[in-house]
Amino acid sequence: MALDAITLSLLANELDKELQGSRVDKIHQPSKDEIVMHIRKRDGNIKLLISARSGSARVCITKESFENPQTPPSFCMLMRKYFQGAKFLSAHSIQGERIIMLSFTATSEMGDTVNLDLAVELMGRYANIVAINQEGKVIDAMKRVDADASSVRQLLPGLTYKLPPNRENPYLITESQQVLDKVFSFDAPINTAFMKNTLGIGPVIAREIAYRAVGNKEVYANYLDEMQKCSVISVVGQVLEYYNNPCYTTVFDIDGKPSEFSFMPLLQYGELETKNYESLNVLLDEYYAKKDKAERLRQKGKDLHKLVQTLTERTQRKQVARQEELLESQDSEKYKIYGELLTANLWQLEKGMSSITVLNYYTNENITIPLDTRYTGNQNAQKYYKEYKKKQTAVKMLTDLIKQGGIELEYLKTISYSVQEAENESELMAIRSELHSTGYIKYYKQRDKKQKAQDFIRYISSDGFLILVGRNNLQNDKLTMKTARGKDLWFHTKKAPGSHVVVISEGKDIPLRTQNEAAMLAVYHSSLKDSYKVEIDYTFVKNIKKTNDLKPGMVIYDTYESTAITPDMEVIKNLRKT
Repeated sequence: MALDAITLSLLANELDKELQGSRVDKIHQPSKDEIVMHIRKRDGNIKLLISARSGSARVCITKESFENPQTPPSFCMLMRKYFQGAKFLSAHSIQGERIIMLSFTATSEMGDTVNLDLAVELMGRYANIVAINQEGKVIDAMKRVDADASSVRQLLPGLTYKLPPNRENPYLITESQQVLDKVFSFDAPINTAFMKNTLGIGPVIAREIAYRAVGNKEVYANYLDEMQKCSVISVVGQVLEYYNNPCYTTVFDIDGKPSEFSFMPLLQYGELETKNYESLNVLLDEYYAKKDKAERLRQKGKDLHKLVQTLTERTQRKQVARQEELLESQDSEKYKIYGELLTANLWQLEKGMSSITVLNYYTNENITIPLDTRYTGNQNAQKYYKEYKKKQTAVKMLTDLIKQGGIELEYLKTISYSVQEAENESELMAIRSELHSTGYIKYYKQRDKKQKAQDFIRYISSDGFLILVGRNNLQNDKLTMKTARGKDLWFHTKKAPGSHVVVISEGKDIPLRTQNEAAMLAVYHSSLKDSYKVEIDYTFVKNIKKTNDLKPGMVIYDTYESTAITPDMEVIKNLRKT
């Protein structure tokens, strides 16, 4: 759900109270459309997240931790120049608009005290963050809007900041007769009538009014009878009452994911699970946290996704070309026979002949052999012998290249899986390091030495055994070939990208329950985690070998057992708690 204007006004009131008496300490830009302000207060520091990302645009106090780029983007540098050290004055929403104005006072480069505004425009795909000076001029916008993008409203440095143009019917939701008459005369369903004739409310509240008034029936506003009109008026009163005394609520879908939120209980979703929050800031932070984390990683891993996709497509094209060339080289024996038959019939050959028909003593049938008119009979025979050797060599080389190409495709699948499953920028950096070490990336900026490398993912089984899981190919190698010992038990999905999973035995026999849990984790940390009855290979670590020609994460094992298992998500959930 996008924040509507009526909810934004409640959020602005909360922010105004929470940020009073504070100063901007630091400013970071963790992604291209997010700004994080570290706010210093007497009673503790807080972080203010301002997001202009389509689908999750918002401004709220957050407890999230962020990984920031080593080089700050230009808009971040501009924000630091003007707003770092600024004192917060107020926060207010623009009536009927999805805009919150954050006002500050700061000291200019000349030492003068100046007033600054930050317009947080949360208008869906047009979401933006605009810095404004005390003359009302745009200092800069996170997303600049020129005349080509909009002929109505430009957001460029030096231009006067203007609010979006007003709608024809700028009525706020109210119980006044003027607004209700407008709604009740509109030829559309109740929710649409409210959306078209009032400012401030979004689709969720409009649907809630319709549901509370007439249930699931689709009734047009201009066909309401007097009793139904009274019901609608009563519901509008309830909405206004909740606006004055909010009950912040999130509704979760059947998969347990947050689907909608509001400042009032949402009855339209029936028996779906709901959760109440003490403040709108807390609700927004929890509602968007997981979604935004995934989006930040997607942005930061975009170059890796593209690189792996390009490498995979290139390798697949090479494989197809090699297969076709190998197919053409399979008839090498024909050229050997041509050479032998020409050598046996040299007495019949004369220079200038274009072909000759001779008896093939292998099949006891006549065969016509093409000849090059430029060469003598012996030269034609030698030409066919050379062609035979060439194709024999080609078959051998192409067979090796096809085998190597298959291994490379399997390796690139593991890289693609690692990129998709990366949980933070450190893991993406580890993947870049791996691609650099294997020659796929020529230029690579090394990890900051102060940044500690991540450890394995650790679980404790129901029987108390430590289970370690590699996060990427390099960790898989380290876990299997260096950390684990001979009697430890190793698990991996069969013929599918995934993590190495090792149960640390410490010289004890590993119970069947722990083995099953480790097998479930091997499926859960693989590309087949949503599949049914996934085949798992498992063996003692002493049976695992690795040769120098194998790529990271790839190992050899001949002695092993297999089992088919479907992950029990309750078991996984309990293991994750450990």
